[in-house]
Amino acid sequence: MSRVGSKPIKIPSGVKITRDNSLITVEGPKGVLSREISKEIDIELDKDEVLVKRLSDDKRGRSLHGLSRTLIANMIIGVNEGFEKALEIVGVGYRGEVDGDILRLAIGFSRPAEYRIAKGVSIKVEKLVNMVVSGIDKELVGKVAADIRSLKKPEPYKGKGIRYAGEHIRRKVGKSAGA
Repeated sequence: MSRVGSKPIKIPSGVKITRDNSLITVEGPKGVLSREISKEIDIELDKDEVLVKRLSDDKRGRSLHGLSRTLIANMIIGVNEGFEKALEIVGVGYRGEVDGDILRLAIGFSRPAEYRIAKGVSIKVEKLVNMVVSGIDKELVGKVAADIRSLKKPEPYKGKGIRYAGEHIRRKVGKSAGA
């Protein structure tokens, strides 16, 4: 039995869950999220909790059991509290700014790199070098943060680039003056 999938999901006050065949819709104070759940998974809705059960005990059914429970739990957390991912820009002269729905980053290229911000995600830049990506969809917030990081990954010699807040970069020793 899946340890993750067998746990019931508590529904906080102010969050409403509806089910239409395999489509799960979660409404909360921050917005609405919908997701298609596999037909191999059965979902029982009570007043204050959701139970996720699998219909078959084969490998695919066991895999989808925990996944489906986690996806539904993330939808509930997202519409109730939201998700955030923090990024840092490290390097002399490196900075970022938000202009409407475009994020402009001066990260050592001949012209600023531009990133179009996806709908459902907001980006705040603080002190020109700290960014916070936030939204209600955990998957989308993580993807946007990963896309921004991939514009200039931190390099191992000086550590310059865009990194997640608190991320440790393994540093390499540079060239040394020979004998």
